[in-house]
Amino acid sequence: MNVQLRSPVRRILGARVGHKRLDSSDDQLVVKCARLSTTETGDAQQQVAVLGTSPGSPATSPVSTTVPAVTHQGPSRIGPFLLLPLADRDGVHSALNTDTGDELVCKVFDMGVYQEKIRAYSALPPHENVAAVRDIVLGEHRAYVFRDKEHGDLHGLVKGCRRLDEAHARTLFRQAVRAVAHCHRAGIVLGDLKLRKFIFADEKRSKVKLESLEDCHVLEDPRHDAMSDTHGCPAYVSPEILSGSVPYSGKMADMWSLGVMLYTMLVGRYPFHDPDPATLFSKIRRGQCCLPEGLSPGAKCLLQSLLRKEPGERLTASELLAHPWFRHPPASQEAASGEQEVSSADQAVPSFDVEDDDDLFC
Repeated sequence: MNVQLRSPVRRILGARVGHKRLDSSDDQLVVKCARLSTTETGDAQQQVAVLGTSPGSPATSPVSTTVPAVTHQGPSRIGPFLLLPLADRDGVHSALNTDTGDELVCKVFDMGVYQEKIRAYSALPPHENVAAVRDIVLGEHRAYVFRDKEHGDLHGLVKGCRRLDEAHARTLFRQAVRAVAHCHRAGIVLGDLKLRKFIFADEKRSKVKLESLEDCHVLEDPRHDAMSDTHGCPAYVSPEILSGSVPYSGKMADMWSLGVMLYTMLVGRYPFHDPDPATLFSKIRRGQCCLPEGLSPGAKCLLQSLLRKEPGERLTASELLAHPWFRHPPASQEAASGEQEVSSADQAVPSFDVEDDDDLFC
């Protein structure tokens, strides 16, 4: 069996593809993190929240495009690459190109879905804050997609630091917003924005990139972003998705998620959090959160411009980049711990070592 690169992907990526006969015993798929789906009952306040496992698909679709993750723990060889599974990320491997010495990250997809997963790259011009695909190796049952090595992500940084001062958060958040604005201009809605989606491209953890486009939505017309999918990670999902406002603006739902990201970076807590999913979703639907007094006026203004219940009142990504908070940094603005207006226990960023939190947060 010859491993070949199909011409549509060659046009999209221009990637060099390794050739190797792959054993059928290696053919396993990626396990994705749980996503939120909602089952409507007619009344928004009576909706039942359900955690689904079908990434990027409507709640009504029971079909999953993934298969169990790789079970072996030792290294394997795919074409010129040596792969080692990452213990904390199912279906993701660290990879070494033995021909060039390059260290990469490899994500494994089912052959039936991988072209759809990488389709957005054909619609998106390259950008310094969006990770690009470096290589693809195709097997009989699976596709191996390679990207540049990562150096942690924003969630890990915030969790380790507890929170970021405004100057640090501004530098990193600006890069995340640039990535989102670039995608929106090209007619791509991310749909699952969260801190974990943004990785560091350097060891100093100063350069931020959007990890991938695999779960995004490519719009037929960039000017029309009406969507009906009800999915996302609970802590970041917008009120209109929970309230059954279908169709809703996909781009504006992304802007809400950016607001959650910035709040968490500056405060060290999610703006909306509760161990009970029904209570959590009720808080998000109300769209009311407390802003600590320690934040600068500019930061408060920016957050209030993103975490607005009405999608049409939120800033667009391009408008967000023009906000004075980015252009005129205050002299010294750090949020003081202890000044929060809500319980730290109720709002703390969850530990991913706790099994219960894995069910609720991504």
